[in-house]
Amino acid sequence: MKVRNSISSLKNIPGSQVVRRRGRVFVINKRDPRVKARQG
Repeated sequence: MKVRNSISSLKNIPGSQVVRRRGRVFVINKRDPRVKARQG
């Protein structure tokens, strides 16, 4: 998982979802599990 200050490039990857959990923004991808990121 990467911690980034901008996750807009990751949300364009097919299958990506932007999720808010515990006040943080996560990108998860069921199709490609390597694509994971956290912001905040």
